[in-house]
Amino acid sequence: MSPFLQLSITLAIIILAAKIAGWISQRFGQPSVFGELLVGVLLGPSLLNLTHLPFITNMHLEEFVLELGEMGVLILMFLAGLELELGEMARNGRVSVLAGLLGVVVPIGLGAAAGFALGMETRSALFLGLSLGATSVSISAQTLMELNMLRSRVGLGLLGAAVFDDIFVILLLSVMTAMADGSSGADAVLLTILRMTAFLVLSVLVGLYVLPFISRWLNRLQISRGNVAMAVVVMLIYAVAAEVIGGMAAITGAFLAGMMVGRSGEKRNVEAGFAMLGYSFFIPIFFVDVGLRINLTELPLQALWLVLIVSTVAIAGKWIGAGLGAKLAGMNWRESIQLGAGMISRGEVGLIVAAIGFSEGLLTREFFSTVVGMVLISTLVTPPLLRWVCTLPSPQKKAREVP
Repeated sequence: MSPFLQLSITLAIIILAAKIAGWISQRFGQPSVFGELLVGVLLGPSLLNLTHLPFITNMHLEEFVLELGEMGVLILMFLAGLELELGEMARNGRVSVLAGLLGVVVPIGLGAAAGFALGMETRSALFLGLSLGATSVSISAQTLMELNMLRSRVGLGLLGAAVFDDIFVILLLSVMTAMADGSSGADAVLLTILRMTAFLVLSVLVGLYVLPFISRWLNRLQISRGNVAMAVVVMLIYAVAAEVIGGMAAITGAFLAGMMVGRSGEKRNVEAGFAMLGYSFFIPIFFVDVGLRINLTELPLQALWLVLIVSTVAIAGKWIGAGLGAKLAGMNWRESIQLGAGMISRGEVGLIVAAIGFSEGLLTREFFSTVVGMVLISTLVTPPLLRWVCTLPSPQKKAREVP
C-alpha cells in the first residue's frame, strides 16, 4: 500500500472514530470533545497504536497526522476569535488580566511547593511549577461553543485570560532559562516584552487598516470564495507571526486573526466556510491526535503516585487561581468557578516548558513523564467538569423553584 493510501485510510479511521465517539459522548450528557479525546487515547500507543499497525510502513505518517491536527487547532481558535469583538474583550480586560495572572502564579507556587516537598532543588521545583502554570483553552473553547456560552462573560474572560496566561508563562520561561544559563534575565525579559508588544501592535494595526481594504478589493474582483481563502491566509500568517515575531503560541495568533477578520462584512461567509472545513476534517483530527500522542505505557507504575499528586496540584492551582482572579475582577462565585474550571486543561506550552527543563537537566525523566501524565489527566477532566459547572442551576433559579 502506497504512503498516500496509508495516510488516507488512517485519516478515514480517525475522523469516523472521532464522530462516533463524539456522538456517544453527547448521548451520555458530555461534550463531544471528551469522546474524541478518549478515542484518541484508545487509538494511540496506549492500546491500538493506530499509526504503527502492521500495514503502516510510512515512517512519516505520525508526523503528517500531527501537522493536520495542528492545523485543526488553528482553525478552532480562529473560529473562537471570529465570534468575538475587540470591544467585548476590552470590557472584560480586568477579568482577563487578574484571572490570567493568578491562574499562573498560584499553580506555579503550589507546583514549586510540591517539588520542594518531593525533595527537588530550587530551580527544578520552580521549573516543575512553571510547567503547571500554562493553559490550553482550545478544548474549553470547543466545550463553550457547544454550550452556546462562548460570548458570555465567562467565555470572554476565559479567552482573554488564556492570552495573558500565555504571555506571563513565556515571560517567566525567558527569565528561568536565562537564570539556568547563568546569565542575567533582564535582557531576555526586555527582548521578550518588545517582541510580544511588536506582534500585538502590528496584528491590530493590520486588522484595523489593511484587512478591510483587502476584503473590499476581493469583493470587486469577485474571486470564488475569495474572502474565505483570504481568511485562511491571514490565519496562517498571524499564527506564524505569533511565534516568529512575538515568541507566543501559534494558537494565540490564530485567535487574534479571527477577531480581526470578524470585523469585515464577510464574517458570516467566512465562518460558514471555516466551520465546514474545520469540523468535518481538521478539528476532529486535532482532538484525536491529542490522545494519539499520549502513551500511558511510558508512565512507570512506581511514578503513578507522582502523577496523581502533581495532577491534583495542577487542577486545584489553576481552578483556585483563575477563579479567584475572576472573583476579584467582579464576577460572581458561579462565574468564577466556571472560568477557573475552563482554565484547567494543559497543552503544548506546558509540555514545551517541561521539555526545556528536561533538556537543561532540571527535570528528571520521571518528573518529565509525570508532567505528561498531568497534561493527559487535566485535558480529559476539563470538558466534563466544565460542562457540569456550566449546567448547574443558579442559586436564584433554585430559590424560585421552591414552593
